[in-house]
Amino acid sequence: MSQTVQVRTTPRGSVIAAMIWMAVISILLFWLPVFGSLIAGFVGGMKAGGVWNGIVAVFLPALLLAGLLFAFGSALTGIPVLGALAGMGVFVLIVAGIGPLLVGAIIGGILA
Repeated sequence: MSQTVQVRTTPRGSVIAAMIWMAVISILLFWLPVFGSLIAGFVGGMKAGGVWNGIVAVFLPALLLAGLLFAFGSALTGIPVLGALAGMGVFVLIVAGIGPLLVGAIIGGILA
């Protein structure tokens, strides 16, 4: 008897879906300081489908928000240095709170 093996050719997850899941769960579980972010990262890592996609889903929103604030801060104030400082400040503040989210995303990506 011959047994056939099915190979999955479609991607297992989506970075965009993982970012959305992480954001929604983080907002809903804000009252659990460390564990809320850890759970959100875990679910996001599972939805991302892998470790690297989970890491991208963690850092991409921080980079996008910092870039948008840099662009709009520079355009609205007319002072590019102020926009750069605002963008860097937002990036540092977001990355400072990413620890449990990143750990959860790595664990979820491994288990995906």
